[in-house]
Amino acid sequence: MKLSTTKRLVVLAAVLLAGCASYYRVTDPGSGRAYYTEKVERKNGTIMFRDAATGAEVTMTSSVVLEVSSEEFKKGTAK
Repeated sequence: MKLSTTKRLVVLAAVLLAGCASYYRVTDPGSGRAYYTEKVERKNGTIMFRDAATGAEVTMTSSVVLEVSSEEFKKGTAK
């Protein structure tokens, strides 16, 4: 099967983007509770994200956000 140059570039871009996922651990400093998410939005001093373990939308004004490995993300979201 022969691919055109354009199709090869599209396939290459898809492979590169798939390997660039980011994972975050968001910790509430007051309670010490840790949440895991793939996307954190910042707006007016607050952060918003979807908790990967429960699917809940979470908004926090005080938090510690750290980028984590996919292995830690998987451990933190395992049920």
